[in-house]
Amino acid sequence: MGKTDFLAIADFGRKELQLLLDLAGTLKDAWRSGKSDPRLAGKVLACVFHKPSLRTRMSFEVGMAQLGGRSLYVTDAEIGFGKRESIHDIARVLSRYVDAIMIRTFSQEHVRELARHARVPVINGLTDSDHPCQILSDLFTIREKGVALDGLSVAWIGDGNNVAKSWIDAALAFELDLRLACPAGYDPDPAALARVEREGRGRVRLLRDPEEAVQGARVLYTDTWTSMGQEGEAEERRAAFRGFRVDEPLVARAAPGALVMHCLPAHRGEEIVDAVMDGPQSVVFDQAENRLHAQKAILVHCISSAARPV
Repeated sequence: MGKTDFLAIADFGRKELQLLLDLAGTLKDAWRSGKSDPRLAGKVLACVFHKPSLRTRMSFEVGMAQLGGRSLYVTDAEIGFGKRESIHDIARVLSRYVDAIMIRTFSQEHVRELARHARVPVINGLTDSDHPCQILSDLFTIREKGVALDGLSVAWIGDGNNVAKSWIDAALAFELDLRLACPAGYDPDPAALARVEREGRGRVRLLRDPEEAVQGARVLYTDTWTSMGQEGEAEERRAAFRGFRVDEPLVARAAPGALVMHCLPAHRGEEIVDAVMDGPQSVVFDQAENRLHAQKAILVHCISSAARPV
């Protein structure tokens, strides 16, 4: 049996993503009922971090523990990724020690290179261009709230970043009506937009007006204006994103009962106001919890697909 990596939402079709969502639901139900589910007993996950994260580290480490396995936290100080040692050699060495590798880093191509040479599954915990674990947990959260995914209207407000790109990939799989409201100069990946246009599945619109984007939308989504590594651009970005704050008047333009989402960490008062983030339509902390359950599904799916390397 060949190994299965989890590198980008674009690598999976609707049926495969649906199976992962179903598995996440099964695992969450077992967790809620207090049932032990040690299906990864004896397995070890290497967690390689070039970028720190509260949710990514906690959810993968707790997830492996709940599934009966173990995790190892490794930083670039120990590895020297692609500098002190080649990605090829790192992949081959880690494959002799562990059953899967989760990496949170900068370059998507470096993650794909790691996956090409590793004999164990590689999971993308985040890169500058993609955040597939986040989107899978978001889709799970939406479905958990009783909202159908197929044809869903989603308004993205803010930077055309890695999370926005993964939403574009999801738009293809579930034929979403995705409206991306981004200020000029902060557009999402043009190749991802072109792919939607070329394949003719889903509807993705790039807009400049948040009010137009949210009109009648079932989901409103935002993210920080200044991501990790962009701190030097913070003042410039605050100026560029003025008018892109998710507040009560903006939410009122969406569909009644629209879900408000944010992948965290949030800069409260900038991209989202407290009254919305802590309000009755917010599912922000459900999203955060569901990183655990969605990633447990990814771990089970990937590790179970791979024979132990020799």
